[in-house]
Amino acid sequence: MTPPPQEPAPGRTPEAGEPRRLRWARELQALAQTGLTYATDPYDIERYHAARALAVEMLAAAGAAEEAVIAELFRNETGYATPKVDVRGAVFQGCEGGAEQILLVREVTDGKWALPGGWADVNASPRENVEREIFEESGYEARVTKLAAVYDRLKHPHSPPHLFHIYKMFFICTLTGGNAKTSVETSEIGFFGEDNLPELSQGRVLESQIRRMFAHQRDSSLPAEFD
Repeated sequence: MTPPPQEPAPGRTPEAGEPRRLRWARELQALAQTGLTYATDPYDIERYHAARALAVEMLAAAGAAEEAVIAELFRNETGYATPKVDVRGAVFQGCEGGAEQILLVREVTDGKWALPGGWADVNASPRENVEREIFEESGYEARVTKLAAVYDRLKHPHSPPHLFHIYKMFFICTLTGGNAKTSVETSEIGFFGEDNLPELSQGRVLESQIRRMFAHQRDSSLPAEFD
C-alpha cells in the first residue's frame, strides 16, 4: 500500500519548485552558523564547522555556485542565522488613455527587467531603503505610500535558487521627480503596461508579483499580502 503523503511541519509549506536538497543544505548551514555563535566546547565547534563544510559541499554539488565562492560567503555570515531582506519598489505613472504603467529597470547582470530594488541596508528603514534603491537604479525620485506584500522567496517560483533564505518586501510608490538615469547595476529604464511586460529577471521579480502590484495600485484598500 502506498503511504499517504507527509504533511509539512507546522508553520512551513513546501517550497515552490526548488530542489529539496537545496533547502536542506541551507537549513544545515543556518544550524551550523547559529551553533558556531553560541558553542564554547571545542568539540562542538569542530562539529559545527564540519556541518558547515557539508552544507557547502551539498550546495556546490547542486550547482548553486562554486564551492570556494559558497564557502567564502558562509564564512562572512556570523551570529544567529536569519533570512535576508530584499526590498522592491512599484512606481507608477499615468499615460494616454488612463492606463497606468510601472517602472522597470534592465539589470546589467542578466539583461532582463525588474522592479528597482535590492538588499536592505542596515541603519535605514524599509521605506528609506526602497526609495534609495529606486533613485540609484533609475534616477527617479519616489515616495512610498503602502506596503503591498512580504513574500517568502522560497514559496514563489523564482529562478535560479538562491543560497540564502530571503524575505521580499514590495512597496507601492508615487513618482515625485527625477529623470531616467542608468547606473552600474542597470542599463535601461522604462515604464510598461500590465499587459506589455518585458522579459523579467526571474530571480528578482515574477510576473504574478507585478500583476499584484497593479492590483494594489488600482485598489489602495487591499490589505498587505504575506506568506
